Amino acid sequence: MKIAITGWGSISPLGVNGKVAWERYQDRKHCFIRADFPAGRDWVAPLSAEGIMAAGSLAKENPKYRQLDPSVWYAMVASRNAVQQAGWKDTAEAGINIGSSRGATIAFEKYHSEFLESGGRFTEPLASPTTTLGNIASWTATDLQSRGPAISHSITCSTALHAVINAVAWLRAGLCTRFIAGGSEASLTPFTLAQMKALKVYSSLDDPYPCRSMDPEKMRNTMILGEGAASFCLEAETAGVSRASDTPGASDALRAQAYIMGIGYGAEAIEHGASLSADGHCLQRSMKMALEGHDPASVDVAVLHVPGTRRGDSAELSAIDAVFGTQKPLLTSNKWKIGHTFGASGALSLEFALLMLQHDRFIDVPYLSGPPLQHQKKPLKKILVNGVGFGGNAASILLERP
Repeated sequence: MKIAITGWGSISPLGVNGKVAWERYQDRKHCFIRADFPAGRDWVAPLSAEGIMAAGSLAKENPKYRQLDPSVWYAMVASRNAVQQAGWKDTAEAGINIGSSRGATIAFEKYHSEFLESGGRFTEPLASPTTTLGNIASWTATDLQSRGPAISHSITCSTALHAVINAVAWLRAGLCTRFIAGGSEASLTPFTLAQMKALKVYSSLDDPYPCRSMDPEKMRNTMILGEGAASFCLEAETAGVSRASDTPGASDALRAQAYIMGIGYGAEAIEHGASLSADGHCLQRSMKMALEGHDPASVDVAVLHVPGTRRGDSAELSAIDAVFGTQKPLLTSNKWKIGHTFGASGALSLEFALLMLQHDRFIDVPYLSGPPLQHQKKPLKKILVNGVGFGGNAASILLERP
């Protein structure tokens, strides 16, 4: 059974929706700014002005929406746009799985700060419902008037790709005919930034490209936080529904943006919560699983997770060597452009892959001067997308152009 991605929506430092994002991918400029935090002035990749306006407009639509964390707003904006692009007029039976690594980060830090200031005696009544991870999917379901399963989860930075894998499983099982999957993160907070700096993985580079993702020659860690969300509408090819509308009996392939031809996942024993083996064993497992039944040489591009840390980048490149050998695909990432969006990173990488397939153009990493720098020599048909997070949880998705 083939699973089609029939629409997607996004909100990120690149803008709102794929058309704007693709325009931004054409230039060689990153989306980082210096912002003031209690711990100092640091690089971050906030939403674009268009994204801030879209999230703010949604929050004003309903008094109940105003109390929600921005991570929920982002998921709702992305999901509305995905449904519109897919041409779905009825979302009542659609399943939803939108995850987040950190969840309601901004709301949680606000409520917890107030709790501490009260001497541990008081917190707002809405502190619990608005900071539970589950409210990302449940409010999105409410907004779309869906009665299907509404699932939120956290598998650290591979969260969004695991949401897609879960959606594929539901569709293949015949439990749903439509599913919305993705990830959302609003992580640009003082406490979140302090955590990354405590791990000594954050970038302090004063450089034209302060996040040196995938650069094998970097001498220090260069991860930078970003924020955003992306959601994808998935349908089983056997659903008998037109991709252009909800008219039964029309061609299934009419509006497929891409097909999900393989899914993979992997985990490994860890020495501590942030560890990943030097050879990226979990990534090797997830990639091999996603490639079952496919010649690795048929993969044209791999969109890597590579967060900009020395060990993380090196482990994934080692895993690529182990899986592809001398027949490596073109390698790229968008972390140098929009930073690391934690639970949303896999979703935004998936959007990046879809845009390259759609426009048949490979977007490279601009500062690489040697291997793994590569150039496109043939049409793009298959792209592999990786995600991996703390705890050695990896996920891989193989996409194919219709």
